[in-house]
Amino acid sequence: MSLQSIYADLHIHIGRDYHNKPVKITGSKTLTLTNILKEASRKKGIQLIGVIDCHVPAVQNELDQLLATNKAEELEDGGIKFEEVTLILGSEIEVYDENCHGPIHVLCYLPNLHKMKQFTDWLSTRMTNINLSSQRYYGSGKDLQYKVKELEGLFIIAHVFTPFKSLYGKGVNQSLTEVFDPDLIDAIELGLSSDTEMADVIKELHAYTFLTNSDAHSLAKIAREYQKVQVAYPSFKELTWALHRVENRKIEVNYGMNPQLGKYHTTVCKQCLSNQIEGTICKTCGHDGVIKGVADRINELKDTNEQPINRVPYIHQIPLEYIKGLGPKTVDKLLETFGTEMNIIHHAAEAELTKITTKSITKQILQMREGKQTVKSGGGGKYGQVTWENN
Repeated sequence: MSLQSIYADLHIHIGRDYHNKPVKITGSKTLTLTNILKEASRKKGIQLIGVIDCHVPAVQNELDQLLATNKAEELEDGGIKFEEVTLILGSEIEVYDENCHGPIHVLCYLPNLHKMKQFTDWLSTRMTNINLSSQRYYGSGKDLQYKVKELEGLFIIAHVFTPFKSLYGKGVNQSLTEVFDPDLIDAIELGLSSDTEMADVIKELHAYTFLTNSDAHSLAKIAREYQKVQVAYPSFKELTWALHRVENRKIEVNYGMNPQLGKYHTTVCKQCLSNQIEGTICKTCGHDGVIKGVADRINELKDTNEQPINRVPYIHQIPLEYIKGLGPKTVDKLLETFGTEMNIIHHAAEAELTKITTKSITKQILQMREGKQTVKSGGGGKYGQVTWENN
C-alpha cells in the first residue's frame, strides 16, 4: 500500500457544546465541534485532528447528529471522516494522585464514538463534572492508563514541561515512572515552550515519539503547531502505527514555534514579569518569588547528552497571524488562490505569492519556512515576540 504525507494537529479544545454551553471555559464561543471540523478541512488544510473534549456528552450528541445526517462517517480503522479531515476522539484529563506532585495533564484518544461513550460512563464516576474540559480525575495515573488500553486507546502525556499542569512542570525531580506505566505511553507532547533539542536532554523521553500540537482555544490557533505524518490514509489505526513506527508509518517532521515564543519559556518575577532574577529575588522590583521558565526547568532535569536514533527534524515555524502586515483581506486572497494555510506556508511559490501580496510579506513567508525569524523570549504567561531578518 502506498503511503502519503498528511498534516495533523491532535490537541484542539471545544469552547461551546451542542447546546451553546461552555466546555473549555477559556475557549472561544465560536470553537464548536462543527466549526473546528470546517476550519481544519476548508481553511487550515489539516487532514487529521484530535479534539480532546469528546468525553462531554453534548459533544457526543453533536457527533451523533453529524453521523445521522451523513455529514460525517465513522471509519472502519477508527476516527470520524468529515469532508477532507479525519477526527480523532480525545479527552484531556487532569491526574493528581498520591504518587505524583500534580496536577498532570494527559491526552486519551479512543478509536470510535462507542468506545468514547464507554469511557465517558467510566469517567463520570471518577470526575466531578463530565461536561467540562480538563477536569480532575479521581484515581491513579496507572488505572487511567489501564482503562484507556482496555478500550484500545492511545495515552499521551500532554505539554510535558508546562508550569503548573504537567509531568515535569513542578519544581520536583519527578520521573514519569513514578506516576505512569512507561510501557503504556504512546507519545509525548512537547508543548509551546520546548522543542526536540531541549526535551532530548532527558533520557527517559528517548523511547517516545514527540508530538507538536496547538492546544487551540480558538479557531485561529488551530495548527499553530502540528506535524507531518506518513500514513496510508488518515485514521486512528494509521496514527497508532505512525506513533510506533510500524510498517514505515511515522511522524516525519514536527513543526512548532520557536520555544522562546512560549509564554513560559523564561524564568520571570511573579510580581512584575522581569527576567532580571538573582536566585529568587527580582532585581527590578525586589519581589521574592519567580515563575520558573521551561528552559531553566529542563536544565535542572538534564541527565544525558546522547541523541535518540529515530528522532525526526523539528522545524521552527509560526502561524500566518505572526507575519507583520498580513491582514485578513490579504489572507483571504491567498486562501482563494492556494486553497489552504498549509499550501501557503509550505508550497506556494515566491513568484505566485508576490502576485497577491507585497514583497515584504512574501519575504517573511519564505523566511518563516526556513525558521529565520528571531524572537524576544516570553515568560510568566506572556508570549514572546517575533522579529524578522532584513537580508
